[in-house]
Amino acid sequence: MIEQNSEQPAKEVISANVKAALSEDLGEGLDVSASLIPADVTTHARVITRTAGTFCGQPWVDETIRQVDPAIDIAWLVRDGEQVHPEQPLFELTGSARNLLSAERTMLNFVQLLSGTATRTAYYAGLLEGSGCQLLDTRKTIPGLRHAQKYAVRCGGGFNHRLGLFDAYLLKENHVAAAGSITVAVHSARQQNPALTLEVEVETLDELAEAISAGADIAMLDNFTLDATRQAVELARGHLKLEASGGIDENSITEIAATGVDYISVGELTKNIVPMDLSMRFEP
Repeated sequence: MIEQNSEQPAKEVISANVKAALSEDLGEGLDVSASLIPADVTTHARVITRTAGTFCGQPWVDETIRQVDPAIDIAWLVRDGEQVHPEQPLFELTGSARNLLSAERTMLNFVQLLSGTATRTAYYAGLLEGSGCQLLDTRKTIPGLRHAQKYAVRCGGGFNHRLGLFDAYLLKENHVAAAGSITVAVHSARQQNPALTLEVEVETLDELAEAISAGADIAMLDNFTLDATRQAVELARGHLKLEASGGIDENSITEIAATGVDYISVGELTKNIVPMDLSMRFEP
């Protein structure tokens, strides 16, 4: 459930991302502006960043070129997860001018989004450095790009929470209300899928105590105060792990980590990001 590695998403996932993006941009396959350029004109292009940050997106650039024109040559100057600075060249391309123009926006869109995600994650991860607390993402991702953004989180030094609704339990307020109680919900989940990690959202220390008694693996502390979080850490010690969640930002994360929680999840990593500012220029 909690994962951090540099493994890229499956090739078919990246291919589907790129195919959908190119379809949005090219429609039936005609770039009317680029079609004005003779097909035999070749050029050399350089992509730079105008802002500092953590680079991410190489697999999506490679796949965009593969789908548009595999004859275009790519020379990589950075790697995913690497820190970059303003005006730094990221990669260079040589090939058909027409096809480079058709691929440009799709390539840069992926890189600006994923680098923005990785950069935001790296900033938050830096705030937790030395605390022993792991930074988690959430499911608050751009539809269709969950795998891509979670990969970017890993490149930025964060950890992935569950990928979706299928790979781990997270029993929230409405699940518990529908089941009748935390105890009933946990027992039902254990019977259905005993191998899956089981997390329960709790809003009070009494609910935390029930989650412990029921045998949950992790309790999510929803909008707990600092004092209540400290009490929760003492109550949970040796029984289950704790995740702090709800309205956590750069101003509060360090204090929350100091309470001793195991994880802090931050929706901002994937939904409140500033895209990296990129530019592609043809060179004489």
